[in-house]
Amino acid sequence: MSTGVSAPGRAQIGQKTLRTDRWWLAPLRIGVILAFFVVYATVRIFMNNYYWVDAYHYLTPLYSPCVTSSCVEGSSHLGTWFGDFPRVIPFSIITFAVLAGFRGTCYYYRKAGYRSLFFAPSACAVPEPHKKYTGERKFPLVALNLHRYFFYGALIFGVLNVYDGVLAFHGEDGGFGIGLGTLIIWINLVFLWLYTLSCHACRHIVGGRLKNFSKHPLRYRYWTFVSKLNPKHGTFAMISLFTVILTDAYIMALSAGWFSDLRFLN
Repeated sequence: MSTGVSAPGRAQIGQKTLRTDRWWLAPLRIGVILAFFVVYATVRIFMNNYYWVDAYHYLTPLYSPCVTSSCVEGSSHLGTWFGDFPRVIPFSIITFAVLAGFRGTCYYYRKAGYRSLFFAPSACAVPEPHKKYTGERKFPLVALNLHRYFFYGALIFGVLNVYDGVLAFHGEDGGFGIGLGTLIIWINLVFLWLYTLSCHACRHIVGGRLKNFSKHPLRYRYWTFVSKLNPKHGTFAMISLFTVILTDAYIMALSAGWFSDLRFLN
Protein backbone atom coordinates (compact mmCIF):
# COMPACT_ATOMS: atom_id res chain seq x y z
CA MET A 1 0.00 0.00 0.00
CA SER A 2 1.28 3.47 -0.93
CA THR A 3 -1.08 5.31 1.38
CA GLY A 4 -2.39 4.97 4.93
CA VAL A 5 -0.58 3.35 7.82
CA SER A 6 1.47 1.12 5.51
CA ALA A 7 2.86 4.00 3.46
CA PRO A 8 6.65 4.20 3.04
CA GLY A 9 8.33 6.17 5.79
CA ARG A 10 5.78 5.24 8.45
CA ALA A 11 6.41 2.87 11.32
CA GLN A 12 5.46 -0.65 10.33
CA ILE A 13 3.22 -2.37 12.89
CA GLY A 14 2.25 -6.00 12.47
CA GLN A 15 -1.05 -5.81 14.31
CA LYS A 16 -4.15 -4.65 12.50
CA THR A 17 -4.80 -2.21 15.32
CA LEU A 18 -3.53 -1.60 18.84
CA ARG A 19 -6.99 -0.78 20.12
CA THR A 20 -8.21 -3.18 22.81
CA ASP A 21 -11.78 -1.88 23.15
CA ARG A 22 -14.78 -3.13 21.16
CA TRP A 23 -14.27 -0.55 18.42
CA TRP A 24 -16.12 -2.76 15.91
CA LEU A 25 -19.41 -2.67 17.83
CA ALA A 26 -20.57 0.80 16.76
CA PRO A 27 -19.96 0.36 12.99
CA LEU A 28 -21.49 -3.13 13.15
CA ARG A 29 -24.64 -1.83 14.86
CA ILE A 30 -25.05 1.06 12.43
CA GLY A 31 -24.33 -1.20 9.48
CA VAL A 32 -27.06 -3.64 10.51
CA ILE A 33 -29.56 -0.80 10.90
CA LEU A 34 -28.71 0.72 7.52
CA ALA A 35 -28.81 -2.66 5.77
CA PHE A 36 -32.18 -3.48 7.34
CA PHE A 37 -33.67 -0.17 6.22
CA VAL A 38 -32.36 -0.56 2.67
CA VAL A 39 -33.79 -4.08 2.39
CA TYR A 40 -37.11 -3.10 4.00
CA ALA A 41 -37.57 0.01 1.83
CA THR A 42 -36.64 -1.87 -1.35
CA VAL A 43 -39.12 -4.65 -0.66
CA ARG A 44 -41.88 -2.21 0.22
CA ILE A 45 -41.57 0.06 -2.80
CA PHE A 46 -41.64 -2.90 -5.17
CA MET A 47 -44.74 -4.36 -3.49
CA ASN A 48 -46.92 -1.60 -5.00
CA ASN A 49 -49.58 -2.54 -2.48
CA TYR A 50 -50.82 -1.90 1.08
CA TYR A 51 -49.94 1.80 1.20
CA TRP A 52 -53.37 3.43 1.58
CA VAL A 53 -56.14 3.13 4.19
CA ASP A 54 -59.21 4.68 2.63
CA ALA A 55 -61.38 4.75 5.77
CA TYR A 56 -58.97 7.13 7.56
CA HIS A 57 -56.99 8.60 4.63
CA TYR A 58 -53.68 7.16 5.83
CA LEU A 59 -50.98 7.25 3.16
CA THR A 60 -47.57 5.82 3.91
CA PRO A 61 -44.66 8.26 3.41
CA LEU A 62 -42.93 5.70 1.17
CA TYR A 63 -45.67 6.18 -1.45
CA SER A 64 -46.34 9.90 -1.05
CA PRO A 65 -47.22 11.40 -3.43
CA CYS A 66 -48.86 8.62 -5.44
CA VAL A 67 -49.30 10.24 -8.87
CA THR A 68 -49.83 7.36 -11.30
CA SER A 69 -53.10 5.93 -12.59
CA SER A 70 -52.00 2.63 -11.04
CA CYS A 71 -52.52 4.07 -7.53
CA VAL A 72 -55.60 2.87 -5.68
CA GLU A 73 -58.62 5.18 -5.69
CA GLY A 74 -58.37 8.03 -3.21
CA SER A 75 -54.60 7.86 -2.66
CA SER A 76 -53.66 10.34 -5.40
CA HIS A 77 -53.99 13.57 -3.42
CA LEU A 78 -52.23 15.59 -6.13
CA GLY A 79 -53.94 13.92 -9.06
CA THR A 80 -52.43 11.50 -11.56
CA TRP A 81 -49.47 12.81 -13.54
CA PHE A 82 -48.67 9.52 -15.26
CA GLY A 83 -50.56 6.61 -16.74
CA ASP A 84 -50.43 3.04 -15.50
CA PHE A 85 -47.01 1.81 -14.44
CA PRO A 86 -45.78 -1.70 -15.29
CA ARG A 87 -45.52 -3.96 -12.25
CA VAL A 88 -41.71 -3.79 -12.35
CA ILE A 89 -41.73 0.00 -11.82
CA PRO A 90 -42.57 1.17 -8.28
CA PHE A 91 -45.41 3.69 -7.98
CA SER A 92 -43.16 5.66 -5.64
CA ILE A 93 -40.15 5.80 -7.96
CA ILE A 94 -39.97 9.63 -7.75
CA THR A 95 -40.30 9.67 -3.98
CA PHE A 96 -37.68 6.97 -3.64
CA ALA A 97 -35.22 8.75 -5.95
CA VAL A 98 -35.44 12.09 -4.14
CA LEU A 99 -35.52 10.88 -0.55
CA ALA A 100 -32.96 8.11 -1.08
CA GLY A 101 -30.79 10.72 -2.76
CA PHE A 102 -31.20 13.07 0.19
CA ARG A 103 -30.33 10.46 2.80
CA GLY A 104 -27.69 8.76 0.69
CA THR A 105 -25.76 12.01 0.20
CA CYS A 106 -26.33 13.24 3.76
CA TYR A 107 -23.11 14.05 5.64
CA TYR A 108 -24.11 11.87 8.57
CA TYR A 109 -25.05 8.87 6.42
CA ARG A 110 -21.88 9.31 4.40
CA LYS A 111 -19.86 8.98 7.60
CA ALA A 112 -21.98 6.03 8.75
CA GLY A 113 -21.74 4.35 5.35
CA TYR A 114 -17.99 4.83 5.01
CA ARG A 115 -17.38 3.35 8.47
CA SER A 116 -19.98 0.58 8.55
CA LEU A 117 -20.28 -0.55 4.92
CA PHE A 118 -17.00 0.42 3.23
CA PHE A 119 -14.66 0.24 6.27
CA ALA A 120 -13.02 3.51 5.20
CA PRO A 121 -12.05 3.42 8.02
CA SER A 122 -14.22 1.51 10.49
CA ALA A 123 -12.95 3.53 13.46
CA CYS A 124 -10.13 5.79 14.57
CA ALA A 125 -6.71 4.10 14.66
CA VAL A 126 -8.05 1.19 12.59
CA PRO A 127 -6.51 0.87 9.08
CA GLU A 128 -8.84 0.65 6.13
CA PRO A 129 -8.51 -2.18 3.57
CA HIS A 130 -8.45 0.06 0.49
CA LYS A 131 -5.12 0.40 -1.29
CA LYS A 132 -5.60 3.96 -2.47
CA TYR A 133 -7.71 6.98 -1.64
CA THR A 134 -9.43 9.09 -4.32
CA GLY A 135 -11.90 10.98 -2.13
CA GLU A 136 -15.17 12.00 -3.74
CA ARG A 137 -13.70 13.25 -6.99
CA LYS A 138 -14.72 10.35 -9.26
CA PHE A 139 -18.01 8.73 -10.24
CA PRO A 140 -20.10 7.60 -8.44
CA LEU A 141 -18.90 9.26 -5.23
CA VAL A 142 -18.72 12.67 -6.88
CA ALA A 143 -22.53 12.58 -6.98
CA LEU A 144 -22.52 12.90 -3.19
CA ASN A 145 -21.86 16.60 -3.71
CA LEU A 146 -25.45 16.96 -4.98
CA HIS A 147 -26.68 16.84 -1.39
CA ARG A 148 -27.84 20.46 -1.20
CA TYR A 149 -30.01 19.96 -4.30
CA PHE A 150 -31.58 16.83 -2.85
CA PHE A 151 -32.25 18.95 0.24
CA TYR A 152 -34.56 21.22 -1.78
CA GLY A 153 -36.43 18.14 -2.99
CA ALA A 154 -36.69 16.83 0.58
CA LEU A 155 -38.27 20.13 1.64
CA ILE A 156 -40.96 19.75 -1.01
CA PHE A 157 -41.69 16.18 0.03
CA GLY A 158 -41.73 17.26 3.66
CA VAL A 159 -44.50 19.73 2.89
CA LEU A 160 -46.40 17.01 1.01
CA ASN A 161 -46.06 14.74 4.05
CA VAL A 162 -47.55 17.46 6.25
CA TYR A 163 -50.48 17.68 3.82
CA ASP A 164 -50.91 13.91 4.12
CA GLY A 165 -50.82 14.30 7.88
CA VAL A 166 -53.62 16.87 7.81
CA LEU A 167 -55.74 14.56 5.66
CA ALA A 168 -55.13 11.79 8.22
CA PHE A 169 -57.48 13.60 10.65
CA HIS A 170 -60.31 11.73 8.97
CA GLY A 171 -63.14 9.79 10.54
CA GLU A 172 -65.07 6.82 9.22
CA ASP A 173 -68.14 9.00 8.66
CA GLY A 174 -66.15 11.48 6.58
CA GLY A 175 -65.77 14.01 9.38
CA PHE A 176 -62.94 14.82 11.77
CA GLY A 177 -61.26 11.87 13.44
CA ILE A 178 -58.11 10.82 15.27
CA GLY A 179 -56.67 7.35 15.52
CA LEU A 180 -53.42 5.72 16.53
CA GLY A 181 -52.39 5.94 12.90
CA THR A 182 -52.85 9.71 12.99
CA LEU A 183 -50.52 10.00 15.99
CA ILE A 184 -47.91 7.73 14.42
CA ILE A 185 -47.98 9.76 11.20
CA TRP A 186 -47.46 13.03 13.10
CA ILE A 187 -44.70 11.63 15.31
CA ASN A 188 -42.95 10.59 12.11
CA LEU A 189 -43.48 14.07 10.67
CA VAL A 190 -41.87 15.70 13.70
CA PHE A 191 -38.71 13.61 13.41
CA LEU A 192 -38.57 13.92 9.63
CA TRP A 193 -38.61 17.71 9.94
CA LEU A 194 -36.08 17.67 12.79
CA TYR A 195 -33.80 15.57 10.60
CA THR A 196 -34.32 17.81 7.56
CA LEU A 197 -33.93 21.14 9.36
CA SER A 198 -30.86 20.00 11.31
CA CYS A 199 -29.11 19.22 8.02
CA HIS A 200 -25.71 20.82 7.40
CA ALA A 201 -26.90 21.97 3.98
CA CYS A 202 -29.89 23.70 5.60
CA ARG A 203 -27.57 25.54 8.01
CA HIS A 204 -25.37 26.66 5.14
CA ILE A 205 -28.29 27.80 2.99
CA VAL A 206 -29.86 29.76 5.84
CA GLY A 207 -26.78 31.68 6.91
CA GLY A 208 -23.57 30.13 5.65
CA ARG A 209 -22.62 32.89 3.21
CA LEU A 210 -23.53 35.86 5.34
CA LYS A 211 -20.62 38.13 6.26
CA ASN A 212 -22.56 40.34 8.65
CA PHE A 213 -25.35 38.84 10.76
CA SER A 214 -26.44 42.24 12.09
CA LYS A 215 -27.61 43.22 8.61
CA HIS A 216 -29.69 40.05 8.29
CA PRO A 217 -31.44 39.59 11.68
CA LEU A 218 -34.14 37.25 10.36
CA ARG A 219 -31.71 34.91 8.66
CA TYR A 220 -29.49 35.05 11.75
CA ARG A 221 -32.44 33.92 13.85
CA TYR A 222 -33.06 31.00 11.49
CA TRP A 223 -29.34 30.15 11.44
CA THR A 224 -29.25 30.15 15.24
CA PHE A 225 -32.25 27.81 15.38
CA VAL A 226 -30.76 25.40 12.86
CA SER A 227 -27.37 25.57 14.61
CA LYS A 228 -28.99 24.34 17.83
CA LEU A 229 -30.49 21.37 15.99
CA ASN A 230 -27.36 20.57 13.98
CA PRO A 231 -25.35 18.77 16.72
CA LYS A 232 -28.19 16.23 17.01
CA HIS A 233 -28.47 15.68 13.27
CA GLY A 234 -27.15 12.12 13.48
CA THR A 235 -29.61 11.27 16.26
CA PHE A 236 -32.54 12.63 14.26
CA ALA A 237 -31.27 10.76 11.18
CA MET A 238 -31.43 7.40 12.93
CA ILE A 239 -34.67 8.03 14.83
CA SER A 240 -36.42 9.15 11.65
CA LEU A 241 -35.40 5.88 9.98
CA PHE A 242 -37.31 3.95 12.62
CA THR A 243 -40.32 6.30 12.57
CA VAL A 244 -40.60 5.94 8.78
CA ILE A 245 -40.50 2.15 9.09
CA LEU A 246 -43.02 2.20 11.96
CA THR A 247 -45.40 4.46 10.03
CA ASP A 248 -45.17 2.41 6.86
CA ALA A 249 -45.49 -0.92 8.68
CA TYR A 250 -48.54 0.26 10.64
CA ILE A 251 -50.32 1.56 7.53
CA MET A 252 -49.39 -1.61 5.63
CA ALA A 253 -50.89 -3.73 8.41
CA LEU A 254 -54.13 -1.73 8.40
CA SER A 255 -54.37 -1.83 4.62
CA ALA A 256 -53.76 -5.58 4.57
CA GLY A 257 -56.46 -6.09 7.18
CA TRP A 258 -54.17 -7.59 9.83
CA PHE A 259 -55.88 -5.53 12.55
CA SER A 260 -58.02 -2.40 12.97
CA ASP A 261 -56.90 1.10 13.81
CA LEU A 262 -57.26 2.16 17.44
CA ARG A 263 -59.62 5.12 17.30
CA PHE A 264 -59.70 7.95 19.85
CA LEU A 265 -62.22 10.13 18.07
CA ASN A 266 -64.72 8.89 15.48
